[in-house]
Amino acid sequence: MKLPITIREDSREPIYHQIEAQLKALIVSGHLPAGNPLPSIRVLAKDLACSVITTRRAYQNLELSGYIKTTQGKGTFVAKVDEAKIAMTKRSTVQNALKTAIDTALKHDYSIKEIESMFAEILQEKEREA
Repeated sequence: MKLPITIREDSREPIYHQIEAQLKALIVSGHLPAGNPLPSIRVLAKDLACSVITTRRAYQNLELSGYIKTTQGKGTFVAKVDEAKIAMTKRSTVQNALKTAIDTALKHDYSIKEIESMFAEILQEKEREA
């Protein structure tokens, strides 16, 4: 199974962190349900054209955080994540994305009021699309 993970070479974010963040998002959004098998470290490294060390680090971090579990001789699987942790992860992910967007706008010399106005416009567009 090929995972929908995209590595951005131009990003300052380390590749293992990009993999980890995207896998975590797939898990908490329900796209990868508990018990779902994941590709081996080697297969994922090949699919993403990165090193085995990089994918191993992402898997290790996800396992330590309780998002995946590895069973010797069977493989790596999505772990059962409790609802509170899912909600916290989703909120944290969105907050970080918003902080990044705000930092970008501030670097481009937009005022807080201008940023609020842009945010309101985008929300209105999304509301019309829904």
